[in-house]
Amino acid sequence: MVLDCIVVGGGPAGLNASLVLGRAKKKIILFDDNKPRNSVTHESHGFITRDKIKPSEFKRIALDNLREYPDITIKNQRVFDIKTENDHFVILTNDGLTYQSRKVILATGLKDILPNIKGIHECYGTSLFSCPFCDGWELKDHPLVVISEDERALHMTKMISNWSQDVVVCTNGKKVFSNEQKHILAKKDIEVIEEEIEYIEGEGGNLRSIFLKSGREVARAGGFVTTGLQQASPLAQILGCSMNNMGGIETDKAGRTNIAGVYACGDNSIIAPAQLIIAAAEGSKAAMAVVGDLVNEDF
Repeated sequence: MVLDCIVVGGGPAGLNASLVLGRAKKKIILFDDNKPRNSVTHESHGFITRDKIKPSEFKRIALDNLREYPDITIKNQRVFDIKTENDHFVILTNDGLTYQSRKVILATGLKDILPNIKGIHECYGTSLFSCPFCDGWELKDHPLVVISEDERALHMTKMISNWSQDVVVCTNGKKVFSNEQKHILAKKDIEVIEEEIEYIEGEGGNLRSIFLKSGREVARAGGFVTTGLQQASPLAQILGCSMNNMGGIETDKAGRTNIAGVYACGDNSIIAPAQLIIAAAEGSKAAMAVVGDLVNEDF
């Protein structure tokens, strides 16, 4: 049997795409290897009716929703290869099985690459975050740090000043600010620390202090970090999808890639900010494009 669509990735984008497809009576399989980007996240925020929900609970509810639709199949398998064959795709999974589908939605997400700083992983997801719209409220009015080693430092620091008036920015030894930019921040009483960080100290994931190579201690209660990003799956490259200058999959507004029949949605196209509600909406749009394209082809 040739499926209408397969969805790769069980995050909010893939889950919502599957829901829209199932409600459109399309026969689909959702493949999910259960390795989410937000595995370190204790709560998700900013999604109306779901504010402060635990990611595991969000997913449980979502999967219960999907099971109500008979044309949706959920498989906890990793897709490791997709090949084009005539007018459809052949999907290979790690259990040795193959599937055929007319369309493919890649909702495979991204991986965060943290700066190489001792102690940062222990705090990330508890008191250090990457998205102020997701977690700024929880850190509001506390003494915060922005850790950034590249040109995103200025924008991130400006944004964080919305939630706290006590902010310092650490570049871990990198020269990322011009003198003019430093002057702008100094007028807002934001200190720029360009010294290399020795280590980050915290307790139970809660940031306490940043220790610099000079021995100086900077006490902070939390903060934000600009992370590197990489595709969590090589499938887009395997299929020949074009990538944008941020390393995301290039798509049109509906999620179509340059490869006919292949769509992408969610964080893997570098959506900023990487919020639950935005990823889910992108999944819905991509699924509607799939349904529209299938209908037009069959008409």
